[in-house]
Amino acid sequence: MSQVRIYQPTKTAMQSGRSRLELWILEYEPAAAKRADPLMGWIGSKDTTGQVRMRFKTLDDAVAFAKRNDFDYCVTKPKSRKIQPKDYSANFAFDRIE
Repeated sequence: MSQVRIYQPTKTAMQSGRSRLELWILEYEPAAAKRADPLMGWIGSKDTTGQVRMRFKTLDDAVAFAKRNDFDYCVTKPKSRKIQPKDYSANFAFDRIE
C-alpha cells in the first residue's frame, strides 16, 4: 500500500502573486533511499513514484482519489494568512511603537 501526502503549495520567494496556490497537490512518499551513482556521482533512486505529482482543484477530489486507489494519505492543511490593513498615515502616528 502506497503512502501519499496531500497539501497546498506555498508561494515561493520568486512569486509576487498568489496564482495557482489554490490547487491541492498529491505526492508519493519516497519508498527507497536515494543514493549516489558510483561512476558519475549523480543522485538517483529506483523509486520512480517520486517523480509523480498530481494536482486537484479541491481537497475532497484529492482525498477521493487516494481512497479510490487504496492509498494511505496524510493531509497537511495550509496556515491561514493574517492580512493587516495598513495605510501611509500609519507611518506618522503618535502612538507608533518602535
